[in-house]
Amino acid sequence: MPDGTVSWRHLWDETAVLHGRPQARWLCEEASGAFGDEFHGVLAEPATERQVAHLDAMLLRLQGGEPLQYVLGHWSFRTLDLLVDRRVLIPRPETEWVAGAAIDAVRDLLRESGERPFVVADLGTGSGAIGLSVAAELPRGSVEVWLTDVALDALDVARANAAGLGMAAAGVRFGHGPWFAALPQRLQGTLALVVSNPPYIAHDDERVEQSVREWEPAGALFATDNGLADVRTIAEGAAEWLRPGGRLVLEIGSGQGLAVCELLLGAGLVDVEVRPDLAGHDRLALGRREN
Repeated sequence: MPDGTVSWRHLWDETAVLHGRPQARWLCEEASGAFGDEFHGVLAEPATERQVAHLDAMLLRLQGGEPLQYVLGHWSFRTLDLLVDRRVLIPRPETEWVAGAAIDAVRDLLRESGERPFVVADLGTGSGAIGLSVAAELPRGSVEVWLTDVALDALDVARANAAGLGMAAAGVRFGHGPWFAALPQRLQGTLALVVSNPPYIAHDDERVEQSVREWEPAGALFATDNGLADVRTIAEGAAEWLRPGGRLVLEIGSGQGLAVCELLLGAGLVDVEVRPDLAGHDRLALGRREN
């Protein structure tokens, strides 16, 4: 692309031919450093050589098949703007809904009890999307949120995202390890909420897009036992780690609803239910430890 005299309006138009107007705007905003209303203010201004080089580099990465979210380096999730790269899954709208269910569950508990802070664990946190949304959207001081992951690289991303949370991050803690083993033993039997978007895709699931297989971390996507191995581990641990009346919220795969219900009931949880996403697919499993 030319530089020095070409305006951002021209670059936006030119990029939109290749990638669509909304995506082109996000790319041009990233390259220009002007976001939202500020971007409209620079449309008539010429792009610098460095800015054009940045845009060109991003376009080359897209041409190579890299997902837009990784190319931009950040992505919106509910109220947050999260750092994302190949160390973590790309935050998706379905998971925003899971985070919303987790937040609603804690709100219910807060209404039922004046006790605070409630302890929340986001197991397999990745970018921190769910747990940091809980910390950001609930009243300050009402929750202590533990973000755990077996991947140290993912925890580095979650820590960076927590740093951008401001005062709401005061109640955020981190744990390294697989599932409940990442938590201090003293928390056993005290958790008000366990929430997770665990690996739930079978390794041989042909519905998984090729770009997902190539670019996103396989350890956060795929599980044995037809995708249910990690869901089973979380279900079995939940009855021990939740406090009486504590809630479990899990993202699950399409068609897994019946099997997951059986796992949660078999683990001794009550009020078990599965909710579909907007496409009508099984997406959210909930349960409660009996009072």
